[in-house]
Parts: sequence; structure tokens; C-alpha cells
Amino acid sequence: MKNIRLPFDRDGWKFAGVAAVIAILLGHIGNNMGWLGFLATIGCLLFFRDPERVHPSSKTVAISPADGIILRVSECEPPAELELNGTWKKVSIFMSILNVHVNRAPVSGIVDKILYIPGKFFNVSLDKASEYNERQATYMTMPDGTKVVFVQIAGLIARRIRCDITEGQQLEMGDRVGIIRFGSRVDVYLPDYVKICVEDGQVAVAGETILASFKA
Repeated sequence: MKNIRLPFDRDGWKFAGVAAVIAILLGHIGNNMGWLGFLATIGCLLFFRDPERVHPSSKTVAISPADGIILRVSECEPPAELELNGTWKKVSIFMSILNVHVNRAPVSGIVDKILYIPGKFFNVSLDKASEYNERQATYMTMPDGTKVVFVQIAGLIARRIRCDITEGQQLEMGDRVGIIRFGSRVDVYLPDYVKICVEDGQVAVAGETILASFKA
């Protein structure tokens, strides 16, 4: 019999379980209090929802690793600690508390390195969040040797980046890589020759929206 996968991240069950216990306790105080606890339980499950996604079949594109709004598309020299020389194209995606927070691999390839960088918790809509906030960078090499880096950035409310992958692991485009709790941002660094396929303010869907094409 085929295993049935429920559309919630594993952390959701823990938070929802705690909320359910509180709901039961509040229910003994009063019906209205119990209903508040019940709504909190449903809210936890909704926050940790993890729906299936259908990624593009093309291997010459990069997809969005996160649900959210395209905050900014730019060309820049990445922060020094990333050790990425030259100019790269960067796509920044803002995840609100209402978005799905499970992140996915933007391309297929090998995970070369995972770099955790401690830092502060500025508002992720600010440019300085890329350089000063707590974050985790994942370096990937595609089968043709192309390098792609995506950085999960913690924010004012998001204080927990959970990593579900390891260095040396082979990932397929759209594979789940982890989660950022309670709203944050993901920056994707791409070679400067790529054709960007999104624009500022556009809604992105993790695992489905094409960010860029590697065809020159």
C-alpha cells in the first residue's frame, strides 16, 4: 500500500499538539476560551502546510525556492562571507506569515556547502538584511558545472532556520530543503548571464515559478 503523505510539515504537528492541549485546558475555563484555543490549533496547521508542487520539466531554468513576493531583482556583488567573486544576479523573495514556509531547491545538482552565518534580526525588506541578519547559505553545482547559491534569511519574527539537507547530497529541482518559521526572506544568487523571468512585486510559488533561464 502506498504511503499517504499529509500536507503538513513535521514541525506543524508539534506546535498544533501543544495548541490542542492548551485548547482543552481553556475549554474547562469557558467555551469561548476553548474556541480560541481550537482556532490557534488550526492556525498552527495552516502555517505549517506543505502542499505538493509540480516543478518545470526543463533543466535549464531556476525556480523559486520560496512562496512569497519578489521583493527585488538586482545585479550585485554578494556579501564578502559568501566568497562569490564578481557580479551576480540576485532575486530576493519575501515570505509573509501567511505564505507556505517550506523551502525548495531552485535547481538540480549537488550541495557543495552549507554555510551558517549568525547575525541580527532586521526587517527582511531592508537591503542590509542580506549582510547583517542571521542566515544560511546553500551552495549548489548543477550537472553542467553552473553554480547557484540560495540564502535563507531570518527576520524580525522568523528566528529559526531548519535545514533538512547535508553537504554532498544530490538534490532534484523542487526537493524540500528546510523551513523558516514565521516569515522571512530567501535570496537566490545566479550567474550574471542568466535571463531573469520575474519582476519586482510578482507573486512567486515555491517549486513552480521560474525565476531565470540559463539559456543565454
